[in-house]
Amino acid sequence: MPQFRTLDDLSLSLSLSLSGKRVLVRCDLNVPMKDGKVTDATRIERSAATLKELADKGARVVILSHFGRPKGKVAPEFSLKPLVGPLERALGRRVAFAGDCIGKAAEDVVAALRDGDVALLENLRFHDAEETNDRAFAAALARLGDIYVNDAFSCAHRAHASTEGLAHLLPAAAGRLMQEELDHLSAALEKPQRPVTALVGGAKVSTKLDLLGNLVTKVDRLVIGGGMANTFLFAQGIEVGKSLAERDLADTARAILEKAKTANCTIVLPVDAVVAGEFKAGAASSIVDVKAVPADRMILDVGPESVAAINRYLDSSKTLVWNGPLGAFETQPFDQGTVAVAKHAAALSKARKLLSVAGGGDTVAALAHAGAEDDFSYISTAGGAFLEWLEGKELPGVTALKR
Repeated sequence: MPQFRTLDDLSLSLSLSLSGKRVLVRCDLNVPMKDGKVTDATRIERSAATLKELADKGARVVILSHFGRPKGKVAPEFSLKPLVGPLERALGRRVAFAGDCIGKAAEDVVAALRDGDVALLENLRFHDAEETNDRAFAAALARLGDIYVNDAFSCAHRAHASTEGLAHLLPAAAGRLMQEELDHLSAALEKPQRPVTALVGGAKVSTKLDLLGNLVTKVDRLVIGGGMANTFLFAQGIEVGKSLAERDLADTARAILEKAKTANCTIVLPVDAVVAGEFKAGAASSIVDVKAVPADRMILDVGPESVAAINRYLDSSKTLVWNGPLGAFETQPFDQGTVAVAKHAAALSKARKLLSVAGGGDTVAALAHAGAEDDFSYISTAGGAFLEWLEGKELPGVTALKR
């Protein structure tokens, strides 16, 4: 049983019939837009399951969301109004729109809803009280509803009025998207099938210190790739040429290696690398042992022996947590290592030999580039919240929903 309340609890534990109830649903509809049109409706489509379920049960659904960074001021370019059409297509029903998220404009639209109707309220961040978790603002939102559902895991690391404050003012639960995310993350790190392998890539160790420090205590193997791996190689006395490396963090890298040793976590670093004299598409490159990187070259990807070693670890793993690419995947030919490992992980996942959970902006893009995203067990669209979860931090929006 989940540690957090779900939609099922609303009708069971709380003895609430959803029919006729005004349900405030916090979604993350912060979607890419160009010229006033949505260019990627993934977040809208993923939010649809919860919204449809509530509407089908006769709830009067009121959608709350932020968009962009208007900094507490009304800014037409950050209006949620252009999302009405995409929402209507995703839900297969009409969506009313309110020109504000509190006050008379919102109250009138909500009052006009009938059972099964849906309304979208204007950008929460047009009020600076949203981000300061102002109690009066949360109370003004709460007056619009009888029940609160948080379906925005990607915002759960923020203690804002609509993600944390509201949960203390109304009967509250996680929506289906939030529930799915928490279930998969729990299965990957809290109660995983072992062995567990974590793959962490990216440019800088400095941005992922907390993540690495937490993971070495939770997983059996930690694969380190990308520019981060260069820092760890340098910390072990290996010269990395012109490669991106945070040489001033060598002591920190050694401390992480020592912590991993104490925790019986195997650290997996590249054994060979793809190097080039310059970082550009189609640059002349060669494969060298990591201990033989020429002084005038830079490491831009893991080599084939490293890929084979990582894939062998995946073959003997039950669970994989992936955050960050293994090389400079955006630029060919330095995408090959990431693509090869992603495809192998996807094949194991498709064969149900591996539970694979991935997240983070670069990761999602890298897996899409490899054509592997459809076969991973779960890909999180949450950026900061996914990272903070991996770092072992408490997420205010989740804590507020605990039983």
